[in-house]
This record gives sequence, C-alpha cells and structure tokens, in this order.
Amino acid sequence: MFRGIARKLFGSANDRRVKGYRSRVQAINALEKEIEALSDEALRARTADFKRQIAEGASVDSLLVPAFATVREGARRALGMRPFDVQLIGGMVIHEGGIAEMKTGEGKTLVATLPVYLNALAGKGVHVVTVNDYLARRDAETMAELYGFLGLTTGIIVHGLDDEERRQAYACDITYATNNELGFDYLRDNMKYERAQMVQRPHHFAIVDEVDSILIDEARTPLIISGPLDDRSEFYNTIDAYIPKLSKSDYEVDEKQRTVSMTESGMEKMESMLSEAGLLKSESLYDIENVSVVHHVNQALRAHALFQRDKDYIVRNNEVVIIDEFTGRMMPGRRYSEGLHQALEAKERVQVQPENQTLASITFQNYFRLYKKLAGMTGTAETEAAEFADIYKLDVVSVPTNVPVARIDDDDEVYRSAAEKYNAIIELIRECAERGQPVLVGTTSIEKSEILAELLKKAGFKQKDFTDPDAFSGRERSGKTFAVLNARYHEQEAFIVSQAGVPGAITIATNMAGRGTDIKLGGSAEMRISVELKDMPEGLEREAAEARIRAEVEEMKQEALKAGGLYVIGTERHESRRIDNQLRGRSGRQGDPGHSKFFLSLDDDLMRIFGSDRLDGMLQKLGLKEGEAIIHPWINRALAKAQQKVEARNYDMRKNVLKYDDVLNDQRKVVFEQRLELMNDEDIAETVVDMRHALVSDTIAKFIPENSYPEQWDTDALHEALLQAIALDLPVQEWAKEEGIAGPEMTERAIKEADDHMARKAEQYGPDLMRYVEKSILLQTLDHLWREHIAMLDHLRQVVGLRGYAQRDPLNEYKSEAFNLFSAMLNNLREVVTSQLMRVEIMAQPPQMEELPPMEAHHLDPSTGEDEMALASAAFAAMAEPAAAEVDPASRNPDDPSTWGRVSRNEPCPCGSGKKFKHCHGRFA
Repeated sequence: MFRGIARKLFGSANDRRVKGYRSRVQAINALEKEIEALSDEALRARTADFKRQIAEGASVDSLLVPAFATVREGARRALGMRPFDVQLIGGMVIHEGGIAEMKTGEGKTLVATLPVYLNALAGKGVHVVTVNDYLARRDAETMAELYGFLGLTTGIIVHGLDDEERRQAYACDITYATNNELGFDYLRDNMKYERAQMVQRPHHFAIVDEVDSILIDEARTPLIISGPLDDRSEFYNTIDAYIPKLSKSDYEVDEKQRTVSMTESGMEKMESMLSEAGLLKSESLYDIENVSVVHHVNQALRAHALFQRDKDYIVRNNEVVIIDEFTGRMMPGRRYSEGLHQALEAKERVQVQPENQTLASITFQNYFRLYKKLAGMTGTAETEAAEFADIYKLDVVSVPTNVPVARIDDDDEVYRSAAEKYNAIIELIRECAERGQPVLVGTTSIEKSEILAELLKKAGFKQKDFTDPDAFSGRERSGKTFAVLNARYHEQEAFIVSQAGVPGAITIATNMAGRGTDIKLGGSAEMRISVELKDMPEGLEREAAEARIRAEVEEMKQEALKAGGLYVIGTERHESRRIDNQLRGRSGRQGDPGHSKFFLSLDDDLMRIFGSDRLDGMLQKLGLKEGEAIIHPWINRALAKAQQKVEARNYDMRKNVLKYDDVLNDQRKVVFEQRLELMNDEDIAETVVDMRHALVSDTIAKFIPENSYPEQWDTDALHEALLQAIALDLPVQEWAKEEGIAGPEMTERAIKEADDHMARKAEQYGPDLMRYVEKSILLQTLDHLWREHIAMLDHLRQVVGLRGYAQRDPLNEYKSEAFNLFSAMLNNLREVVTSQLMRVEIMAQPPQMEELPPMEAHHLDPSTGEDEMALASAAFAAMAEPAAAEVDPASRNPDDPSTWGRVSRNEPCPCGSGKKFKHCHGRFA
C-alpha cells in the first residue's frame, strides 16, 4: 500500500528516469531554429566538425545535444520525418547502453538513427541488428538516405555475400545485419589463417532491434558451425555389438522424460566388456580419458532402449528416416545430433553416415557481450527486465508514447472446452467482418493457426491464395476472406502485415508473425506502391497511380477508424506475458482506437499449469452452461502469476545453460586471442623455440628425476621418447656414461641438438619460408586440437550430471574437468607442433595455407526446432580439390611426397614418422 502511495506522490523509478532526459530534449529543441537555417552543405559539414572534436579528445557524450539536433533536421530533409520528443528520449536511452521499450508504431527504426549517428562519429563502426534479412535490407536502404545526407557510409550484411563484400560492409560507419550473420562471421573470422582474411572489426557498439526476441528467445540455442568428422562408423558398430549383451536390469528407462541410464551392475558389466576388448584408455569407464567412449555407449543405449522402429523412425532405402512425433510424417534429410543418428544406423545394420563435428560455436549471450557497448529497443521488454540486467547488464526504460494509447483491453473469456472457445472466436470475427473492422488473430503455433483456418472455411470464409499476384493488390476489402501468415517468407509476411489494417481484413498470425512491420489502419500506401507499381516507370502516369493509392488508403483508414480500429484476438495465453503484450500492442498505434481480447479454454497449456481440473469442477458446480464463459479480473491476475512462474522456470533453464557455456567461452577467448596474436606476429620463431625447449625439458625430466644418479636413469626409454618427440637419434646412453654428467647437462645437450637441427632446416629452406611453415603448422594444429577439445567438452557436458548422484556439484565438476582438458590440450599442442616441425620436409613450391574445411552453419529456431540456416550450408562449403590418383603404397618413396599419390587421412604417414597422415604431412602439405 505504502509503495503505491509513494509511486503516486513521486512517480516510479522509470518515470523519474524519463523525467531526467527532459532537460536535454529542451536543449535539442532550442537548437532547432538555428539548425533549420543551415544549408544542406553546412548541415553535412557538422559531421566533419564532430569527428574533429572527437579526434581532439572530446567525448561522444558531450556531443549528444548538437548531434541529435543535427539528425533531427537531417531526417526532416532526407526522409520527410521529424523525430518526436519521446523519440529523442528513446535515442538517449539507447545511447546510454539501455533498452528503450517503445510501443508498436512509435518509430523505433527512426529512433535508432539518433544514437547510431552519434556513436558512428568515433569511426569504430556501429552495428544495427535485426531479426531477418528482409528487415536488415529494408532498414538499411531506408536510413542510408539519412546517413548519406549527413556524410556517413552504410553497409548491409545478409546471407549470400562473399568475404570481400562483407569486409567492405563492416568497414562502413554503420552496418545493418542479422544476428545470425554477425555471430557466424565472428566464428568464421576466428578460423581464418591470415589477419587480412578476417572481415569484422573490433566490437564497438551494437543496437539490437527486437532485443527481446534476439537476446532471449533466439538465445536459447547456440550458433554452431560444423564440418565432417573423421569416419568413426566402425566404432559405432563396435559399441553397438555390446548393448544386446546387457539385460533389462542393467539399465533404467524413464519413458516420460525420454531418458535411460545404466545401473551400477550395468556399468560394471559394460566396463568389463570394453576393458577386455581394449577399448578403454584407463581402468575406469568414467575416467576423463574415456568420456568419448561413455558418450558412444550412452547414445547406443538410447538407440536400443528409447527408440522404436516404425514408431520413432523407419528404415527406407538403407537409410534411417525420422518420423515427426507430432504429425507422423517422415522427415527425410533431418538427422539426430550428438551421434544418436549414427547409433540408430548401427543398430539397424545400415551404412553409418559420417558424423558432423562442431568446428566452432557460440551463444548469442556470449557473442553480444563482446561489444564494449550494447543497447536495444523493442515494444515489450519490461517483463524480462531482470534477465536483461543479470545477463547483459542492460536497464529497461519504458518510453512514453507520443499520443496516449486509446486501445480497450478486455478481460479474458474462459470456456470449458476448446470447441466452445473457437466457436466464440468465429462469432466475434463474423461480427467484426460485418461492421468492416479489421481483425488480427494471434495463435501460439502453426498447427493451431491451421485449425482456426479450417474452422473459418467451414463458417463460410475463404482463405487468400498468395500464389495469385492479385492477392497482393491491397484493394480487396471483403470481410469474407482471411490471410494466414507464413513466417518463412519475410517479404510476403511484411506485405500481409502491412495490409492487416484494411477494413474487413482478417489475418491469422503465429508468434513469429508481424515483427518489424507496423499494422496501419487502411493499409500501407508505401508497401502497395512498391508491390503494385514495381514495373511502372517514373513519370506522370506513375505519379497519378501513387496519388490514387494514397487516396484509397486514406479513405480505408477512415472506414477502419469508424469501425473501431484493429481488433486483436488472442486464441490462448502464451507462456510469456511478453508475447501476449506483443500481440496486444499491434493495435492502437499512434493513438488509434483499438480493441483486444484473449479467449481461453481449460484445454490450453497454461490453464493446465494453472490447475484446470479443479477449475472445471468449480465451474460445473456454479452451473456454467455450454457456450458460456467466465469473465473476471481475478482470472487475469491468476493467469499472470502462472505466467510469471513459467517465465522464472525458463529463465533458470537459460541461466543454467549459460553457466556451462561460460566455461567454454573463457577458453574460447583465450584460444581466439592467441590465434589473433599469432596471425599478427610476422615472426613466431621465439614461440616455437620456447615450445621446443619446454618439450625437451619435460621429456628428459620424466626419465631423469632431479638429484638422481646416472645409474638410476632409464636411458633406453629416454632415447625412444626423444626419438618420438623430436625425431632425433641422440646418443643419450653414451652421454650418460660420461663421468660427472648430470640431468641439466643432458637437457642442455638435447636442446642444442634440437636447435641445431632446426637451424639447418632454416638454412636449407630459407628463414622466410621456415617462418611461414612454423606459423602455418602452429595455427592448423591449434585449430585441430581446439575442435577435438570442443567435442570432448560436448561429451563431458552430457555425462557430468551423473556426478550429482555422488553428492558433487556437476557444474564445479565440469569446470574442474574442463580446466584439466584445456591444460592437456595446450601441452598436446606443444608436443604436436614441435614433433611436426622437427620432421617437416618442404617441397620446392611453398606450401599453401590450408583452406578452411567444408562448413555448415546451424541455428535451431527455439520455437519450431527447425534449422534456420539449413539453406545456408552451400555458402560455407569450400571448393573441393580434385582427388589425387591412387598409388601402390609399396612404390612410395618416404623422402619424396610427390610419389605418395592420394593418402587416406587415417593412414600411417608415408614419411615413416609413425603418426597418422592427418597429424603429420597431411596437416601442412
């Protein structure tokens, strides 16, 4: 109660913060007359003057008032739009690194130009992030007129650009791009072998449009770049052979959670069988060295215990094809991840297809936290303010509307069954259609939008066919037709949304629909002109056609206003209040009248969480008849609390995933920074020498303990170890027989021999070529080991939860094991690089820097499970080189690689090193 009184007296914290911006708004307004009097050239010259002031040490913050005033006048001249005072406030919130929550129709795209211009003056690049290619291209092309007018350059990053085009776009003052493209460019940059090949600049400032969608909804799944893994089909078949030997008492199946785990007896039995077969690297199955084996065992067990043929999948044409559990349809081309599909193929005795390996991955949380300053804008962020503050350190500020909201939000109507609910919705749509009121119906899934579409057809309505060009005319005003949005085609979606305010229009949309495009009453004249007159040349005829369309739109707007504005109907409550608010916010833009109402039934998902069984019994006792609804503000409050609980649970899940990813992220930063240093260094000889000396010292220390006597040394084993490590046949047995010899002197001699060997190589091939080879081998080896490390951590993440049964915190266990694995990877890097350089033989032609491996980009849509980047894989595929001819291994000369022909990557290297080809000459030849 006291809090409510204080809020009335002093205003909320948000009100006080908004009030704090008013003084600067007044200062900007005070400059308006002065700047209006400037010529175009003088206005543009202010940009150069601002840049000069920053170069001389002025802060960007100190230029906010004059810069915003400049953008306001530039927008008026270049775009015909003058930012309102509340838009100036939104721009200030974004400039300060906050999230501006602004209602739909308040002009967020224009708001962004204010902080974009101000921060671009520093010359370090500003990124404006959108949810799809269409919006990136639309916003960039529209606002480039303003930026160009003021003397700044604008670039666009969309799917299908090559590296040079991307590099040029990132070099611009302002770059519009999608979240996926930015993340994948960062990952690909950190797989390049030369600094000049990278496309991105350091991450300076990003403004994220629809920030709640990108940083919360999309952030539930990571960005992944994958490539083909070494063929391990035989290993899958080997492991699969042991699963039938287990009895049902050896594992426990939880069908509800779709999990299976081994009992203690099962673990012992499997451990015994694998140990006898020599498949374990240490005694215990659950030692860290065997984490990959455990992963394969778990997947094979899942394949046998959880997945049934002809129910979960079918075998057709010697392939395992997934069956969609919801539709019952086959899904050719889709494959289970994490090796599960390969385990099913081994189970069914069909050909095991190669597994894809994660080459690089990052979550949106960790990518966007790379920016020195991050900001965002959306129509709905307040309900997720705690998560934005906790994960991204972003404050949410609700910016007031330019004109008060006139929309009427009715209480929810709750029906006992889904059929009654849909009948009420159809009846309301019919009433709106009769009076010419446009209707937007929001559903929570594509499936439910199709159900509603079928019911509308039975009620006499006709669905628009957008394969027919006439459907895009925008002139059809019959209340007997409806449109169903398809979020796969953004241009089509944008047109449908833009015309959803036409009198009598009926539009069915899912959660994905309508983002980034306003629903204007009467429709969008600009969208109609772009579609209807796209083939008409400039001239008097086109001007007349444009005038006719604008007049039609204005006439239809008046009709829609008389009918009550846009009526938004929600077919059920979403798990998140934010999604409901997004739908509701489509109506009532810029002070327009509007209406919104949600219809619920006890069959809805959220109502089941709320406890529909008890409610159903209560409604029956109250005598609620079929077709009647219960309407009360208490229901709304109870549902809001239920939504808050679900939001809190989802937040905890995202936060837990992020805790694990932060471990990998810390290591990723170290590796990527190390790669950048190596690429920037012209000469890495010192690094290579340090690695070589450390390897020799550590190798000798294993066989010559400190303060030991020569007769205690295992010189034969030391000789073999040095031969393996540095490929030198050193007379350590003879050295050990010398009187007075000690461990440090043995180390010095071995290091000198290794250094002399490398000096002779440098003299033979030339220091420049040797430096090139050193950098090439070091970078390629680091990448190879990093990929294996990522795969190992993926497997570890799958099994570390079992440590909880031993009363140990899985996260702490994961951190500890991940650190040990990372340390082992760095030690392995030193050994592999030194070993390869000591053995390297360079052919007459300088070796070419290794091409990036064939890559595929993946980002699963959290709401549908579909891969958003499935169509983009071709953009990342490297050009395949022609295969070399097969050669009889007996005819190969170990000292002449030109005689080797095609060598399998897993085959022993023909040079005689004893290593696999992929770890020897296959890494750099």
